[in-house]
Amino acid sequence: MNSTFSVHEFLDDDSETFTYVVADNATRFAVIIDPVLDFDYKSGRTDTRSAQRVIHWVKRQELSVKWILETHAHADHLSAASYIREQIGGQIGIGEHITQVQQTFQKVFNLERDFLPNGSQFDRLFKHNELLQIGNMAIRIMHTPGHTPADLAYVINEQAAFVGDTIFMPDVGTARCDFPGGDANTLYDSIQSLFSLPESTDIYVCHDYPTEGREHQFKTQVGQQKAHNIHVKNGISKADFVELRQTRDATLPMPRLILPSIQVNIRAGNMPAPEDNGTVYLKVPINLL
Repeated sequence: MNSTFSVHEFLDDDSETFTYVVADNATRFAVIIDPVLDFDYKSGRTDTRSAQRVIHWVKRQELSVKWILETHAHADHLSAASYIREQIGGQIGIGEHITQVQQTFQKVFNLERDFLPNGSQFDRLFKHNELLQIGNMAIRIMHTPGHTPADLAYVINEQAAFVGDTIFMPDVGTARCDFPGGDANTLYDSIQSLFSLPESTDIYVCHDYPTEGREHQFKTQVGQQKAHNIHVKNGISKADFVELRQTRDATLPMPRLILPSIQVNIRAGNMPAPEDNGTVYLKVPINLL
């Protein structure tokens, strides 16, 4: 176990998302990465059971949450960042390029005039290579676009990288690039940046989609990815990767929760304002995506 910080993972079975609590062992300061708000599409109902698991654990461990960090505006689950901030504090951070994502989806959903695509919904927008000091944890921000324009990896003490959807476990491969603003060429370059980290660097993934015969896994290492990732291991050129990624993306259905997720996640986990009847609505654009 790392002597400076500890990592605890929480798996949301419905979206196969990992939320992480990373704590400085000396000060008990902590960050929460990619928290999940449960959502039942059939009824339109939200639930906080996944977030409450995280909150209860944080309280039991007597941690002080300083930051709630998003790796990007997720398309497969709603963010619980705002709810967790209300319950136990912390500031919400995401990459500065979230404004590009907001501008894109402001048009897709024809959002209300009061929605400002300037990132002001978040407490802080991080720049590439910015350093965030939390106790004895130095968190370096890596901009890793390709899946979306705003993806980040959070590199802690140059020992562990929380990579969001940029890369998955070696037998699963890499993230899709066919969402608005995604690009396979860019993703390849971002992964090469991750591969420039020391081979012993731990990589914590945001999702795992287990292949036959194994359980969910959440951690690998740079060296293992370089040697075994089925999409970008050593010897696979950018041209080969782009062809593979684009061909595969053309066969993939849209994520089940992309429409509600994006509308909430570009608002830092907040819902749109209630309409004049007091009810909150999320939009479904017809024949657009």
